[in-house]
Amino acid sequence: KEIAQLDEDISVYEGDLKAANAVRKMEHNDYVATHKDYTESVDALTAAIATIKKQNYDRAQATSLLVQVKQDLIPEQARRAIDAFVANTESADDLESAAPEAAAYESHFDGIIEVLEKLKDKFEDERTSIEKEEQNDKHAHEMLVQDLTNSISTSKDDRHDKAQEKSKTAQREADAKGDLQDTLGSRDSDQSYLDDLNAECRSKSDDFEARQTLRAQEIEAIEKAIEIISSGA
Repeated sequence: KEIAQLDEDISVYEGDLKAANAVRKMEHNDYVATHKDYTESVDALTAAIATIKKQNYDRAQATSLLVQVKQDLIPEQARRAIDAFVANTESADDLESAAPEAAAYESHFDGIIEVLEKLKDKFEDERTSIEKEEQNDKHAHEMLVQDLTNSISTSKDDRHDKAQEKSKTAQREADAKGDLQDTLGSRDSDQSYLDDLNAECRSKSDDFEARQTLRAQEIEAIEKAIEIISSGA
């Protein structure tokens, strides 16, 4: 019963370990993918900011870099600002000939740099956060694996010891039964010898008594004969 319980415990521990490793693998894969998105987005923003800050910057290049930023990471307000900047960039050549519109564009130019720099700082902070979270998750997983591994090892050792003790107990029981059979056999043999001896003794006793009776009868006959002879003389 104890061995069966240990087998069940080992099975549960091994199942938990397998599940923990599977979950950890998924968590790590998610981390790697997310970290890659943040890194690529930070790199793209860094390059875009540097490009936009240049005089007569390459608008196509700036737009291409901004497109590389992972859209699902960008807050809605920043996304709208970037979309508006991209739309304005595409018509920038037309704005250069109109002073009021050009001034408005320059104002928007200054604003987008601030948006992109704040977005870059936000991504870097979030990347640092998930890096710390990954380290914590990794440490927690290592502790869990160590605990489950120790539990499995301990349970297997206990099972081995109890299996050996069970085997020894079974052997002692078998030896005891064998000894009992030997003792019973010896007892039966001794009893048979005693019965035979008693029977022989009874037989010899009966023979002795019969001879004694015969001798007594012979003596009595002789005495009578002597008495008859003596009276005739």
